[in-house]
Amino acid sequence: MELAGRFAEALIQVEVPKNGHHKGLISCQVACPVHTDARGYVRAIANGDFEQAYLIARGPNPFASICGRICGAPCELSCRRGKIPRTDDDGSFVAIDRPIAIRALKRFVCESYGAEARPAGQLLEAVRGYLPSVAGDAEEMAFLLRAAVQGTFIPAKGERVAVIGSGPAGLSAAHDLALLGLKPVVFEMEPLAAGMLGVGVPEYRLPRELIRREVSVIEALGAEIRCHTKIGRDVSFQSLREDFSAVIIAVGAKRSRALGFPGEQGPGVFGGVDFLRSVALGESLALGSDVIVIGGGNVAYDVARTVVRQAAYDAARTAARLPGTRRVRLVSLETLEEMPADTLEILEGDEEGIERVSGWGPVAIRRGDRGNVMGLEIQRCLRVYDEQRRFSPQFDEENRQALDCDTVLIAAGQAPDLSFLEEGGADVEQFRPGWPKVDPTTLRTSAKGVFVAGDLAHGTRLLIDAVASGKNAARSVYQYVTGRTLHPETLMSFVRLDRYKRERGFERIPRVELPSLKPDERLRNPKALVEKCLGKEEAMREASRCLDCGVTPVFDGSRCILCGGCADVCPTLCLKIVPLSSLNQTGDLADLVESQLGESADWETNSAILKDEDRCIRCALCVDRCPADAIAMERVSFRTEWRTA
Repeated sequence: MELAGRFAEALIQVEVPKNGHHKGLISCQVACPVHTDARGYVRAIANGDFEQAYLIARGPNPFASICGRICGAPCELSCRRGKIPRTDDDGSFVAIDRPIAIRALKRFVCESYGAEARPAGQLLEAVRGYLPSVAGDAEEMAFLLRAAVQGTFIPAKGERVAVIGSGPAGLSAAHDLALLGLKPVVFEMEPLAAGMLGVGVPEYRLPRELIRREVSVIEALGAEIRCHTKIGRDVSFQSLREDFSAVIIAVGAKRSRALGFPGEQGPGVFGGVDFLRSVALGESLALGSDVIVIGGGNVAYDVARTVVRQAAYDAARTAARLPGTRRVRLVSLETLEEMPADTLEILEGDEEGIERVSGWGPVAIRRGDRGNVMGLEIQRCLRVYDEQRRFSPQFDEENRQALDCDTVLIAAGQAPDLSFLEEGGADVEQFRPGWPKVDPTTLRTSAKGVFVAGDLAHGTRLLIDAVASGKNAARSVYQYVTGRTLHPETLMSFVRLDRYKRERGFERIPRVELPSLKPDERLRNPKALVEKCLGKEEAMREASRCLDCGVTPVFDGSRCILCGGCADVCPTLCLKIVPLSSLNQTGDLADLVESQLGESADWETNSAILKDEDRCIRCALCVDRCPADAIAMERVSFRTEWRTA
């Protein structure tokens, strides 16, 4: 009998697998908000099947190419490879291993076969056995996407749906609305589509041409995007409710949040998001030569690193050209260890000359006689969060200092702007100004036919969370408009792998170090991409590190002779054979033993195999060692399809 679970030294408590536990084995796919089969495309890369890898990555995610560059990668945080010990060639412990570079591998296949791969209109060769073909142009990709979902639901009849905001949530909603047979019309106040992707993410991280190509596929599906159209100014919210069958509000949190300390209002102080927007649109913004950025997250680093680039490049279109070298400091409440910004952002910021002032909070901005910024007063932050990890900063008011500066950029949070609800949106209840009450399952508001998606639905999160939210809103609108319910159907498959083999030495391969431009090269051009793409050999080597968690050894208790060979050969000690009498004989375990051995099961003479899933590296040595052919490797995979009842 096999019992999956972690075991302590006493071997008293075990975790009995529940129904559907196989799905949970693939932790990267479960962690992804849109359940992308990361394991699937990573293993396809390891096998050199790059075309199929792209198709797997693109299937549930309309922004696969963009996510390959800027996704927060929750799949990597849950990657089981990052939980196992890594050993040297002689078997000695080196360190806890690092997760697979899943995001970088997604970028690799997208650069080869995705939206950015080739000029529009050029088609790829057919991919046998998956989809008829893969296309470089938007129309062909739209055709393939429609073909992939054909027959799984009854399409709508072209009812029009208004989507306010063309960020990742709004465009993901439009993408799926079009596939569901509805006619989405997206309203965007900016001159270009994509919301904060286009005006908030710096070009050194995300090329604008890539955004345009991803958006073109959504337009090819039938979505109409109207830029330069602000709701409440050019079109009233009331008219949208009258002219469309439903409305999805996906405006995001695009407004910089004020902190409310003295001197904040006035010249020389800008919102970080507003600064990024000005740079993206080529608008002039007068920065001084000594700039302080307030904040400790990724947006704050985007702001600070963009300021550095504007200083190192003749950017007369976007910022004032001032003599001398510009100094950029980043003031954060959090210490270096607590900062929410990605570690890579911090390291690259250090390389580019950004000075960190960590563990300090702003008190006031000092201004001169003419109202100009003279400096920022700060005080020592003793803690940022309370015992329940709630934001509750405490300060040492006696420990203060003043930092001289002439410009302050505030990047310490954003807030939405729902002022357009004043005309026609009084029935949209808000639990606090700017944040509507939302059903967490359907994303419906209190107003009839009005839904939300993205930051408004769940607060500021990752790009991929916004994508998932937009897709969820699209399904809810389909059900609201058509009266037909969409049900998720999880399709699972189990395949015995009689010839299962792994790459030689895969368990000792260290994580690839992602290539990037040298700091001096980054600053020569504000648009120069910092992170480089992996090469073919690097990508295949990194992908070969994947433990392929969907594969697991399956034990046949009727064949087992209790020789212990499987436990002896296991390199990570994830298997152990123990007498049933050493285990807790109650609860789920007792029920399982009774179902397997009968009510009169002898707990003294029978044994169990304990298996720690987090330690298992899927090497199959146990299969090779077993003399009774009692162990086999089996692959499980799953995907979710939405079907009409």
